[in-house]
Amino acid sequence: MHRFISIKTSWKLISVLCVAAIMITACQTAPTLTPNSQGAATLEQPVSQAELDNNQTATPENTQVPAEKPVGLVSAKEANLAAATIQPTSRPTLGPDDWQQFPIIPTAISQRARAIYQQGLAMGNDPTHFSKLGDCQNISTYFLAIYDDPDLYTLGDQYAGLQDTIDYFAGSWSRESKSVKGGFNVASVFNPIFSDKEVCEKNESPLACELRLHKPSIVLISMEEWWNGDVSKYETYLRRIVETVIEHGAVPVLATKADNLEGDHEINRAIANLAYEYELPLWNFWLAVQPIPAHGLQKDGFHLTNGINDFSSSIQLKRGWVQRNLTALQVLDAVRKGLLTP
Repeated sequence: MHRFISIKTSWKLISVLCVAAIMITACQTAPTLTPNSQGAATLEQPVSQAELDNNQTATPENTQVPAEKPVGLVSAKEANLAAATIQPTSRPTLGPDDWQQFPIIPTAISQRARAIYQQGLAMGNDPTHFSKLGDCQNISTYFLAIYDDPDLYTLGDQYAGLQDTIDYFAGSWSRESKSVKGGFNVASVFNPIFSDKEVCEKNESPLACELRLHKPSIVLISMEEWWNGDVSKYETYLRRIVETVIEHGAVPVLATKADNLEGDHEINRAIANLAYEYELPLWNFWLAVQPIPAHGLQKDGFHLTNGINDFSSSIQLKRGWVQRNLTALQVLDAVRKGLLTP
């Protein structure tokens, strides 16, 4: 091992150490907005995950969620196309563990995904924009923002070809998505209480706000937070997320998660089944971390292990966050190229 570390590497290491403490508690300490007796939103102290599940989720039984607003005006022809592309395809049922064999990076993009993409361009979506949707595993402190600063990542010879995609999506990497927040789950993104009141419209959900403001052509959906063991609710709301994104002409890219806190991989199975059903790209992040120590997880079995985003280092590639940033970039590279290929 070298006794000396370059100035660039030392700087990166210091940056990682400085933010490590933030990420360890990000999911548990996100401030929560709740309505007071007059209906106004107030800022409360951090709450537990159980309280988040009870207070910030919008369920059919206790919350009326406003309908999502479309981005721009859509013709009848486009509306019909949207309805056609939303409907899932009747395909052979997957076996319970088939998803574990799906590749980390999608190897092909379906004609359905290309149709959604082209529809979105006609609706005014920006082909150089992508958005993130998820919980604390997606905040810009650790996830993808590095690609808007060349000093924060090293591709190395093996991954040098990914620079074109980094340049193509410049600005989206470090953008603070309105549909990402620590503690979010699949229902929270539909609840206007948790929208950014400075930029979102009245009664506009975090998801609708993000789609309107950024007009992405691709939405990376990575939602680890699950619903008190009720996988049916998770799948119901994830399906609604998928259909909402498609209605806005953006291509959903679904991601499996590294952890298995539920104990039987039901969440990952539901995620993969929806990607398969709607013929959408799947980022099988679970598979990416299987070969590395502790499957890229810290002792709590949820948070990812930290590292420096130097993809030329075999040591750093054994860290959960490094694998997450690298494989997410590879997925967006594959999806971008696949959508542009006839």
